[in-house]
Amino acid sequence: MISLRSLMQPHRVVMMLIFAGIVIWCGVSLQWDWLPKYAPLALQGIWTTIWLLVVTVVLGFCLAVPLGLAQAVGPWYLAAPAKAFCTIIRGTPLLLQLWLLYYGLGSLFPQFPWIRSSELWPYLRQAWPYAVLALTLSYAGYEGEVMRGAFKGVAKGQLEAAKSFGMPRLTMFRRIWLPQAIRNVLPTLGGETILQMKATPLVATITVVDIYAVSSRVRSDTFIIYEPLLLLAVFYILVAGLIAVAFHWLEVKVLGTGQEQR
Repeated sequence: MISLRSLMQPHRVVMMLIFAGIVIWCGVSLQWDWLPKYAPLALQGIWTTIWLLVVTVVLGFCLAVPLGLAQAVGPWYLAAPAKAFCTIIRGTPLLLQLWLLYYGLGSLFPQFPWIRSSELWPYLRQAWPYAVLALTLSYAGYEGEVMRGAFKGVAKGQLEAAKSFGMPRLTMFRRIWLPQAIRNVLPTLGGETILQMKATPLVATITVVDIYAVSSRVRSDTFIIYEPLLLLAVFYILVAGLIAVAFHWLEVKVLGTGQEQR
């Protein structure tokens, strides 16, 4: 926890005064009469951004674990496709992946009558499933490579000791290998999650109404430029700060507990 004494250090006080001055100047000098009209749409955009971030990070990490495991210890027929997937995802822009899924794959589905008559068609004709898929695959591609290094970084002596005691491989993976690997990549996961949050504005290019799309609509409707962009920047800074605090707490909780046990 940050004490009051450390918080009131001269450089921190100066930064807080500067920040307060900027906030007061923005509140007095800039134009904010448009805000009540667009507030409901902004709240909807905030919700869209947050659930996109949470869902794609969770799904992406669940996919990254087998990708990393396949590259670390899997046979060549599993390691090679996993490596190729991570290489392609990391080597191509996310915007290109998003457009290939939405304008490419999405344009193929209407050509099949059995798809158009299925129960999935009301979802496949919308943009958000392709946004979720693109962001999930992107996160999985990056984290799959990270998890590969994390799995290889686990001490082999722990795994050999578990085998010598007759522990089943699935139990060993669940209780020893995976927890140790996650502990090793927690700092990286925090940074990658913030990068994932900053990648969500790309979904506005395929008509998903996130908070960035709302700010763009305000600019196009009112020709007001700086105010919606400033609020957008404040939103991303706040979310990034919350992610950083959450992962810092998790690191202290997990890594601190592990150090006490050692």
